[in-house]
Amino acid sequence: MNDSNPTTRGARWFHALAGTPASNAPVWYQDAPLGADNARFIAVVPDPDNRFPRAVDNVVGLMQGWQLARAVRDAIADDAQRATKRPIVAIVDVKSQAYGYREEMLGVHLACAAAVDAYATARDAGHPVIALIVGPAMSGAFLAHGYQANRIVALDAPGTMVHAMGREAAARVTRRTVEELDKLGETIVPMSYSMASFAKLGLLDELIGGIDADAPDAVQIERVRQVLIDSVESARTGTRDLSHRLQSANAKKTRAASIDVRRRLAEQWDAV
Repeated sequence: MNDSNPTTRGARWFHALAGTPASNAPVWYQDAPLGADNARFIAVVPDPDNRFPRAVDNVVGLMQGWQLARAVRDAIADDAQRATKRPIVAIVDVKSQAYGYREEMLGVHLACAAAVDAYATARDAGHPVIALIVGPAMSGAFLAHGYQANRIVALDAPGTMVHAMGREAAARVTRRTVEELDKLGETIVPMSYSMASFAKLGLLDELIGGIDADAPDAVQIERVRQVLIDSVESARTGTRDLSHRLQSANAKKTRAASIDVRRRLAEQWDAV
C-alpha cells in the first residue's frame, strides 16, 4: 500500500499535479494528464522505514538513485516505439545526497549516476524533461533529480533554493557567519541562496511568482500546470542538449567568462 501522506512540499505538489502515486516511498511516480499529454511525474519523498538511516528524509541515497533511474527508464522503454514521447516532470524537493559509511561503501555515487544517466537518456530520446523546483534543490541530490532537464522552472517562494550546501555548512567552510554569507551573496551571484539570484545564472527557464508553495489553491496549481505545459512545448521545439542555458541574456552577462572558456576549449579541441 502506498504511503501517500503529504509530509513535504514535494509530496504535496505531487498529489496536486499527479494524484495518488503508483509506487511506494522513497520515490513516487505516476502518469497523469498534462495538457494534451500523459506525463510521468516523479518525486523523492521521506521514507521513515528506509534501511539506511541517513536516507529516511527527502534525500537521494542508494535506493532513491536506483529507483529514480528505474522510474525514468521504464517510461523510456514503454515509449520506445512511439513517435511522441511522454513528458517527464521531476518535482524537486531534495535536501541532499545521503552520505554515510555504508552508503559510500555500497556505491551511492553509482546510484546517483544511474539517475543522472536515465534522465539524460530520456532527454536525448526525445522525452521533454521538466524540473519543477518546489523546495530545496541541494548538491548531488539535484544533480541526480532535476538538473538534466530540458527546462528548469521554480517557485519564487521562501524555502526554494539551489545550492551545493546549506547556509550553516557553507558558513563553517568559509569561516563566516550566516549573515556575512548572505551579504556576500548580494554581490557574488553563485553564493546567493535566493532563487532570483540563481535565475541570473541562466540556468532557470522560469521563476513562478505569487504561489503559496506550502498550501497552493486551485488557481495557483493550474498556473503551475500551465507553466509545465508551456515548458513541454518549448522543450519539444528546442534542441535536446542543454546549450540554451548559455544563450540567455542572463547567462551572457553573469557567465561570460564560462562561455569564453568553453569557446576557447572548443577552438583548441577542433584545431588538434
